[in-house]
Amino acid sequence: MGLRQFAQETPDKPAIIMAESGAVTTYAQLNERSDQFAQLFRAQGLQTGEGVAFTVENDPVFLEICCGAGRAGLYFTAISTALREEEASYIVNDCGARIYICSAQYAERGRAIQRLLSEDVLCLSVGGDIPGFQPLENLPEDMPAEQIADESKGQDLLYSSGTTGRPKGVKIELTGDPPEVLNANAIAVMMLYRYSGDTVYLSPAPLYHAAPLRFNLITIAGGGTTVIMRKFDPEFALQCIEKYGCTHSQWVPTMFVRMLKLAPETRDAYNVSSMQVAIHASAPCPVPVKEQMIDWWGEVLYEFYAGSEGNGFCAIGPTDWLEHRGSVGRPLFGAVHVVDADGEELGPGETGTIYFSGGTDFEYLNDPAKTRTAYNERGWSTLGDVGHVDENGYLYLTDRKAYMIISGGVNVYPQETENVLIMHPAITDVAVFGIPDDDLGEQVKAVVQLREPGRASEILAEELIAYCRKRLSPIKCPKSVDFMEQLPREATGKLYKRLLKEKYWG
Repeated sequence: MGLRQFAQETPDKPAIIMAESGAVTTYAQLNERSDQFAQLFRAQGLQTGEGVAFTVENDPVFLEICCGAGRAGLYFTAISTALREEEASYIVNDCGARIYICSAQYAERGRAIQRLLSEDVLCLSVGGDIPGFQPLENLPEDMPAEQIADESKGQDLLYSSGTTGRPKGVKIELTGDPPEVLNANAIAVMMLYRYSGDTVYLSPAPLYHAAPLRFNLITIAGGGTTVIMRKFDPEFALQCIEKYGCTHSQWVPTMFVRMLKLAPETRDAYNVSSMQVAIHASAPCPVPVKEQMIDWWGEVLYEFYAGSEGNGFCAIGPTDWLEHRGSVGRPLFGAVHVVDADGEELGPGETGTIYFSGGTDFEYLNDPAKTRTAYNERGWSTLGDVGHVDENGYLYLTDRKAYMIISGGVNVYPQETENVLIMHPAITDVAVFGIPDDDLGEQVKAVVQLREPGRASEILAEELIAYCRKRLSPIKCPKSVDFMEQLPREATGKLYKRLLKEKYWG
């Protein structure tokens, strides 16, 4: 049906609720603001296929911009609010945005970004004034709340998080369909996770990340209500589930870990029985973490494996997962292939690089070399992950290929070691990676964030190494442990491992 029809049939129904304040944006209001943004983009000369980029916190205007661009046939690029001005300006310039919108909350950074942009990029501010920016507060209201004459479906143009290098835009071809027409991926997700007008979706992550952005838009496309947290807090997330009767949600494994490490009496204080579908992805979830979540929330955890590239989608529900613990499921679209270093397809149980065939084609914007390396000679594409399939076609992730440690000629995948260490009661976060070693080439290093930072000591480091050695072969265990007050994670939960490695590799 789509936003416009829901605005006509249920105009006063909440489309968006801001979790902290309870502020509501109704379907009628979201529809009107989306039309005004589409009118604004046309008035500023943007035509189908052109782009807009923005740095905006979790706020209703974020989705208003997306829905407006989505009606004007534009590419819309949400930029991480954690990026420095050089990183953000690179994305605005690289995606070819003709308009850049910045929240006044990030005024100083916005001005620095503006100085690095092409002069023909129009800079607009929301939520207050930014010197040198044209304030957007009155512009949409000056636009008619009417459908533009040449309405067509836009598309997000999102950038990789840059965890292993400079971020790259994933550009998917526009279809020319009307805005309310959903693509096959969105339809599959709505059916798989039972989205409907009764859905109340809790969004605990930053909206600029692919999964939260798309799940929020899918919720609205299905006539449900999205409850948006400004930032993740483990106890407040539980409070939101109870307060708003949330039925659906989407998480990353680090969020599960932080909720599980709340005091038992804190966890037990909240009723989470309304939750029907708790989706998670982004990184492999340690098996014990998922088992504890199922014990706590029941069989409502659903996992998927996919990327912004849209080249394939694997999924698994709780019942299947309990029979195939550790799997991310079987492909719903796109066939999975596991390939060795010579390009030969491997059999069940053999570990190699994961490729998809038969999915959506994609390109990395302005980087044909990276696009070429994502495809093999058979036309299969990869996200750069390593894993294996079992005899029944269930896929298991090992790690990112770029994170693999080669120690004494042995391949070590850090994720396996991280999954062990994160279960230690003293640890709240952990990163494992390779550092230089004159004898072995690389040795395994762990950097941990403690629940109680004051406990950091050489004795605890030795305890953690011993804890790991009881559960894994010695080659997979850290030879040394460093302590860090806060690991450099994106608010989405993705770890900037390269920033940690730079300290040791120079």
